[in-house]
Amino acid sequence: MPVRKNSIAPGEYYHILARGVNKQRIFFDDRDFARFLFYVLFFQSPRRVFNIGNRVTDFLKDGDFGISQLVMEEIIQEKQVELVAFTLMENHIHLILGEIEEGGISKIMQRTLDGFSRYSHLKYKRAGHIFEGPFKAVHIEDNKQLLYLSTYIHKNPKEIQREGLRWEKYQWSSYQDFVGENRWGNLLSRDIILGQFNNPEEYKQFTRESTAKEVKERLDEELLI
Repeated sequence: MPVRKNSIAPGEYYHILARGVNKQRIFFDDRDFARFLFYVLFFQSPRRVFNIGNRVTDFLKDGDFGISQLVMEEIIQEKQVELVAFTLMENHIHLILGEIEEGGISKIMQRTLDGFSRYSHLKYKRAGHIFEGPFKAVHIEDNKQLLYLSTYIHKNPKEIQREGLRWEKYQWSSYQDFVGENRWGNLLSRDIILGQFNNPEEYKQFTRESTAKEVKERLDEELLI
């Protein structure tokens, strides 16, 4: 994996983007999405988790990866990063990550992208790069930027509404975890955002009313895809 040029500091939050080489698709079916989601959730700590294929099958059947409470607690205690929000699209992914331990974001992203590349090469008999260069990481400078970034990420699936799916119901986004029950417990640290609103309904309204102009004024346009 290519070496990053910009530094990432503990205690800070970052907008992470990775996309398919030449903007090609990364995910072709629900198993691909679920596999990557598993990595994002459970690779937050260096602890190894086995039988990933079976756990993805369990999730696709009943919405639960089947990780024991003991293992969950160990992962949470050993987290090197803080996952705040995510959206997985067919040819790119957006994350908001906080750096807990120095090098944590680089470690989780390398482990995630390399792991998914190996999986994809094997499943689809592909060769060459899956992702376009190293992941991009942009430092979140202030609170306003954080809030508008979360709305941008959560509304990213608007582009597929033409297929009859509303962005609010998109399965591979943390939006539903913000406005409803958090499926992932302490694996998803949504409170840094939700704690600024009186209730989830207020965040829902803020997200719906945020405009493209407001987002562009506060975010790096290079990552607005």
